[in-house]
Amino acid sequence: MTSRVAIVTGASRGIGKAAAMCLAANGHRVAVNYVRAKDEAQSVVEAIHTDGGEAIAVGADVGTEAGVAELFATAGETFGPVEILVNNAGVVRDNLLLRMSTEDWDDVLAINLRSVFLCTKAALRPMLKGRWGRVVSITSVSGLGGNPGQANYAAAKAGIVGFTKSVAKEVGSRGITVNAVAPGFVDTDMTEGIDEATRELVRGQITLGRFGTPEEISAAVGYLASEEAAYVTGQVLVVDGGLAI
Repeated sequence: MTSRVAIVTGASRGIGKAAAMCLAANGHRVAVNYVRAKDEAQSVVEAIHTDGGEAIAVGADVGTEAGVAELFATAGETFGPVEILVNNAGVVRDNLLLRMSTEDWDDVLAINLRSVFLCTKAALRPMLKGRWGRVVSITSVSGLGGNPGQANYAAAKAGIVGFTKSVAKEVGSRGITVNAVAPGFVDTDMTEGIDEATRELVRGQITLGRFGTPEEISAAVGYLASEEAAYVTGQVLVVDGGLAI
């Protein structure tokens, strides 16, 4: 298997951490991106090293052009041109629309959607030159069907779907695939605040009757980033335990 250079944004915990670990286990060299959780990101790197892989932690705000430039420069100087990009960075600022502040709207769109635009744009340059690349972005079932109190989050995640399909059409002729993974409810820091009564209600709507794990999402990421997925592009792989069917 060919060893590639990968960047995973928001990789200090949850789905991003699992994706970084999965890519490293598949033999790739991984830049573990974080904004504030330096210790957690370094722990991910150390775990990868313990398992015999290669990784570095890179602190950078991927919602800004300067942060993205720093991330890609550091990864490039350490490992070489980026060939796999996993756009995972995301936040929630949930509220009903009439109570949602402009700041909460802007923050969620910047981190969840603008970062995908900035990172993908930066990644495509070396990918086009090398005529090979994998872009995998984490969207959400909220972006496919909406969710009360998440107008900002759902809008950003729906934007990723349209972005994915558009860019896939632009770069497919150069051996680059662009796909997305849409998780349902997953046991991460983002969902740990859900009270047990709501969890029970949600579990009743999931065909498999449980929340997913970060590793189950990262398995889908690992596939879409692999050589085996060379004929898959412009797709949204829903990994939700049957929530949306």
